[in-house]
Amino acid sequence: MVDVKIDGRVGLLVLSLVLVFGGGALGYWGHTAGGSVSVQDVQFEGTNGTTMSGHLYVPEGVSAKNPAPGVLAVHGYINTKQVQAPFATEYARRGYVVLALDQTGHGGSEPPAFANAFGGPDGLAYLQSRSLVQNDSIALSGHSMGGWAITAAAAVHPQKYDAVIYQGSGPGPIPGFPIPNATAPNGSATFPRNVGVVFAEYDEFHWLMWGAPSADSAAVRSATKTKAVFGTESAVEEGRVYGSVESGSARRLTTPATTHPGTHLSGAAVADSVEWLQRTVPTETDLSPTNQVWYWKEVGTLLALFGAVLFVFPAGSLLLDRDPLSAAVDTVPDAVTERGGWWYANAAVAAIVPALTYYPAMILGDQVLSANAIFPQTITNGVAIWALVNALLTIAFVGILHVRRDTEGDALAQLGLGTGESGGAVARALGVAVAVVGAVYLSLVVVDALFDVDYRFWFVALKLLQPWQVGAYLVYLPVFGAFFVALGVLLHGRLRTPATTTSLRRAMATNTVVVVGGFVLLVAVQYVPLLLGHALAVPPLALYAIVSLSFLPVLTAAALISTYFYHRTGRVWTGAFVNAVLITWFLVASTATQAPI
Repeated sequence: MVDVKIDGRVGLLVLSLVLVFGGGALGYWGHTAGGSVSVQDVQFEGTNGTTMSGHLYVPEGVSAKNPAPGVLAVHGYINTKQVQAPFATEYARRGYVVLALDQTGHGGSEPPAFANAFGGPDGLAYLQSRSLVQNDSIALSGHSMGGWAITAAAAVHPQKYDAVIYQGSGPGPIPGFPIPNATAPNGSATFPRNVGVVFAEYDEFHWLMWGAPSADSAAVRSATKTKAVFGTESAVEEGRVYGSVESGSARRLTTPATTHPGTHLSGAAVADSVEWLQRTVPTETDLSPTNQVWYWKEVGTLLALFGAVLFVFPAGSLLLDRDPLSAAVDTVPDAVTERGGWWYANAAVAAIVPALTYYPAMILGDQVLSANAIFPQTITNGVAIWALVNALLTIAFVGILHVRRDTEGDALAQLGLGTGESGGAVARALGVAVAVVGAVYLSLVVVDALFDVDYRFWFVALKLLQPWQVGAYLVYLPVFGAFFVALGVLLHGRLRTPATTTSLRRAMATNTVVVVGGFVLLVAVQYVPLLLGHALAVPPLALYAIVSLSFLPVLTAAALISTYFYHRTGRVWTGAFVNAVLITWFLVASTATQAPI
């Protein structure tokens, strides 16, 4: 009998593909409620010829001859239509035709962000024009900045809607924002009509949306703006219906126990939203608000996302076995340091400095430097400035350590910067990175075509790039390439001990703690006060606090990829390039574009 040994990497590769396509199929099932809802990609022309994009959810049995009530559902800032899927799917299960809209400058809707009142009025006009929709029975639903979009829609088209649902949001006034008074008018006891407010008990934007000192229910219920919108001089009672649906003055406030972004993963928030919709714009479907299936999409796309990242490891390793790419491989040098007091001090500095520079860099990129044709995304600008600052600090830090230690032998090889003959190792490492991440991208093209889902959990997603994002991707790529090379040198050229040289698992665990540990503390500094006192430690930094949550899984993946490929190749190049190509894609495709194309 022939003894056939299967390479473990092949098994891991197969597993990753099973997760990708199995997760995609499960995501499709959850997204379409087992096939009972048709989810269609739609595009239409908005104001000034702007191409707008969305998902149109059509319940089974609905047609031009049998139209149904409609819902316009709009996501918040630096998100896309996919994050509204829990609400959209559950609305559609109850007989509503739902347009989950990409705001201008987000997802598949053309830049710039904020243009045309966030795209809200155009979305409502398009939904109202569809023959599938009972155009005299339409509700508006918006999360965060999506609430401003639907407020604008209600103001521009006052006769085209019947009810409004604010999720982590509210109408104007918006303190410190000059735009909303023109595009998202102030709320009152009569505008918008039939307002349902689902505002989380730990919402980071309590100060922005309702002018409350904290997100505590009592604080929000007593806020001046809340009382004005509800038409009462006393604190608003949670769960009570004020006014009447018939007159358009109905109002209700609920406060599920979650955060601002957590609303998208909250069954209670979804149920509150559904219940208000059924109360104000009823259909013939009497399905309990707590009967929900949306979470299967989240499970499926999470599995697909995990599979996509997992794919990188065996695929890259197998490619490195093949000529000429195998020239990127060298032996791992001896350890460069011992674990002791100095190691812990250096590791602590390496962990804490990136966290300390995070908020200043984000403020500089988002609020000081304007988006432009070359660097068109303000959030990505902030992350790029953070990456550049930390790359420079790392170079200085490593340089100081190098001079102090006066390392013997080939200094570049010790740092993981060996280039091979004529720089061939660098070129081949780049080839591996492009091939591996390109394969992940191609798999997403297939999954999108088959199942109309992306790779995501919550707001952490790998999405297909839009045409106007390709140029931005190429501009930001070198910045993140430099950062990940510097990170690799720090981890493997200066902090690598005998234990992390001989044990890949220990190296992965240690380096993950170093890379992510500072951000865990940063998140804790903001979110422990939120959980204990219903307000962040520094509330005006709420947007960047939420963005920092995504740094935890992204930097974890980066540390694992960097460490794995260093142990595989003895150099930092392959891991750095894989990280740069992959994470630049993540950043550019999943945020807003503020500069016009």
